[in-house]
Order: sequence, then structure tokens, then C-alpha cells
Amino acid sequence: MLDTPDYRALLETALAEARAGLAEGGIPIGAALYHRDGRLLGCGHNRRVQEGDPSIHGETDAFRKAGRQRNYRDTIMVTTLAPCWYCSGLVRQFNIGTVVVGESVNFAGGVDWLREAGVKVIELDDQRCLTMMADWIAANPELWNEDIGV
Repeated sequence: MLDTPDYRALLETALAEARAGLAEGGIPIGAALYHRDGRLLGCGHNRRVQEGDPSIHGETDAFRKAGRQRNYRDTIMVTTLAPCWYCSGLVRQFNIGTVVVGESVNFAGGVDWLREAGVKVIELDDQRCLTMMADWIAANPELWNEDIGV
């Protein structure tokens, strides 16, 4: 079991997923679900555009690919962008213990709500995540507004 996970190393999986989504013509948000012992359970990326399915956010994709777990308290959801209300609800519903956020400047999502509920939230302020998302939003404002429900 890891005493203190290397959150920046875990972010690399989510970042690779975000880049894969971008290369596919989608929204560059990636996520990964880890057990706190460091085992990768599942990873994925936002595929709303690619699949035409508004429910496939990065976090939900990673969660689904992780399969059923007996308990989520000892899991870590790593995401390149602060989770939206939908994905924050998933974290709350299944009692995911920790959320690692690559960046929350472009979108703050439900970070405060998660903290208020006792979820451990680690914000990394990763410049790569911030720049990739800011550049994409600037180039795709209509799609971004659709993604966040504006």
C-alpha cells in the first residue's frame, strides 16, 4: 500500500487519455481511477463528440472501464480538469475517497462541493493540463459551452 501516492505520476495516465481524446477530435479531458495502493483500475477520456453520447465524460469513462469494485473509498479519481457536477455526483454517489485535479482554472466544477462533503481533493495546477484545455476552449467555444451545459 502506498503511504502517499505520487499524484503527479498518476496524472500522467489521465493526461495521456486527454491527448488521445484530442487526437480523435474530441474534448481533451482524461481521467483514471486508481486504487490507493497504486493499481490502475481503469482509464478513459471524454468521448461525447466521438460517440455522440453526452454522458461519456472522462471520469465516467474511466469509472466504467474500471468495472465493479466492492468499495470505492480507497480509490483515487485522477482527472485533467476539475470534475463537472455530473462527475462530482459520481464521486459522491460511490464515495470515491480522493480526487486529483490536473487544473481547475478553466473550469472549477464541483471541487468545493466535494471538499465540503469530505472528499480529499488534490489540485495540482498542472500547466500542461491548463494550456491544453485553454487552447481547446478558445478554438471550440460552442462545443465547450455544450459540454458544460451553457
